[in-house]
Amino acid sequence: MEYAEKTILITGAAGFIGFYLAKRILEEDPTAKVVGYDSVNDYYDVRLKEERLRILEETAGKPDTGKFVFIRGNLADKQLLDSVFLEHHPRIVVNLAAQAGVRYSITNPEAYIEANIVGFFNILEACRHSYANYPGGVKHLIYASSSSVYGSNKKVPYSTEDKVDHPVSLYAATKKSDELLAYAYGKLYKIPMTGLRFFTVYGPLGRPDMAYFGFTDKLVKGEKIQIFNYGDMYRDFTYIDDIIEGVVKVMGKIPEENEDGVRYKVYNIGNSSPESLLGFVETLEACLLEEGIIDKKGERELLPMQPGDVYQTYADVSELEQDFGFRPQTSLKVGLARYAKWYKEFYG
Repeated sequence: MEYAEKTILITGAAGFIGFYLAKRILEEDPTAKVVGYDSVNDYYDVRLKEERLRILEETAGKPDTGKFVFIRGNLADKQLLDSVFLEHHPRIVVNLAAQAGVRYSITNPEAYIEANIVGFFNILEACRHSYANYPGGVKHLIYASSSSVYGSNKKVPYSTEDKVDHPVSLYAATKKSDELLAYAYGKLYKIPMTGLRFFTVYGPLGRPDMAYFGFTDKLVKGEKIQIFNYGDMYRDFTYIDDIIEGVVKVMGKIPEENEDGVRYKVYNIGNSSPESLLGFVETLEACLLEEGIIDKKGERELLPMQPGDVYQTYADVSELEQDFGFRPQTSLKVGLARYAKWYKEFYG
């Protein structure tokens, strides 16, 4: 395995994707060391983040083994981040920490500049100086981008070759900015980098600010479900296990130099099969009914499109398949059934 006997720094380790990635590495390779970094902020229910950390500590075993080290901190804290690099000498860095959410960015723009721009800049700087600060330095930086960068792109499916110069939310603009910063640092300081544009990730222990969580909560309470653009919206829902499989495969392959002499690549990770929002709700209801979480279907309230939203997301994953022989394929029914089982156990 590519991460055998290496130290991997995962930022956003208490987050949804970061947690699953850390857990996978800890379970698969006893020789790897995972350094988790997360601010554990209260953007959503902190109990979920603490539960993820509890599971990671349990997976790692006794604290004195040193397999898992957790640092509670903000990426904007440059001094703390630099000290983590100096102490632990990470060889692979997976930057998943970010301020997420499209609608939240409309009312809280400062949080996105701090986490997604300043925070990512600090990661790039730490990687840049790693080559002078410890033997070998950072071998590969993998960072999270988002399908949001495609904005209102009319051409489908979305290809990494498409122009992405018209973001419709600040969140999308910060993610596109990260891609530009990454390329510049790759060119200037020879940092091998891979960016991953994630498409609507869902699953157990997921983010409560995501639509499927909100729909579930309203169904449980017997409240109306609000569906925007009058239900005429499509999302490329991608199950968490598929996302993690893609990240692990990418970790193991440093991009080849392009014509600019930069070891840099961007991939889409999506199911490549958009589902209508109305169809998604029906599948979710069926899974919740089957688990006995609800006893009847809920009412729908159809509303206009919200600011910052896009009509559809649709991933072209041909490059991922070509380079790694992998494409996400967990069906919505299977993924939501697993989520419903977890929801019943966690929330009773």
